[in-house]
Amino acid sequence: MTESTYESQSQLNSPTRPLLLVLSGPSGSGKDAVLARMKELNHPLRYIVTLTTRPKRSNERDNIDYHFISRESFQKMVQDGNFLEWANVYNNLYGVPKQAVKESLDGGQDTLIKVDIQGAATIRKLRPHAVLIFLLPPSMPELATRLKQRDTESAASLALRLKTAEEEVKNMSLFDYVVINRQNEIDQVVSEIWAIITTEKSRVIPKKVRL
Repeated sequence: MTESTYESQSQLNSPTRPLLLVLSGPSGSGKDAVLARMKELNHPLRYIVTLTTRPKRSNERDNIDYHFISRESFQKMVQDGNFLEWANVYNNLYGVPKQAVKESLDGGQDTLIKVDIQGAATIRKLRPHAVLIFLLPPSMPELATRLKQRDTESAASLALRLKTAEEEVKNMSLFDYVVINRQNEIDQVVSEIWAIITTEKSRVIPKKVRL
């Protein structure tokens, strides 16, 4: 067996590097619902829980949907450099804990984080080999309907979110993949995301992410 054959065999036997997956999209695109469904289906991913200063909604669970903390605690974590990225979104602070992501990737786990568009842009700059997925509503009228059904927004807040969404959609070129989240087709969305993961795992030269 030649040296090149040994090298090829070594590559075939080498473990696949863990992926850093970023799920993003406009407010109301269904990111939380998609993640919840992925967890129900037991997809083998490590889901990183985002920290936020915003009030907890009635259907949310602390330390599962988000880590809900005070603004003072959040700002202390910013000063200590504890976030992979953080942002002020609609006057609430959101941040991805750096240590949790590092431990997951170092442990060989495919890791998924959910962030807003500006957070995804930050991660793209800091970790260019991350896989960015943009979750898109089928239309702006459908997005408006979903936001109204949440019954958590004032008229002014709703208008701001829709205007922001229109601008965010213009940044789709920042992402590697786009998945459309149509009404009552959440399992299809999950299947498409899993297909993306499978595709990335099949790369001859895998993306390498270090923290």
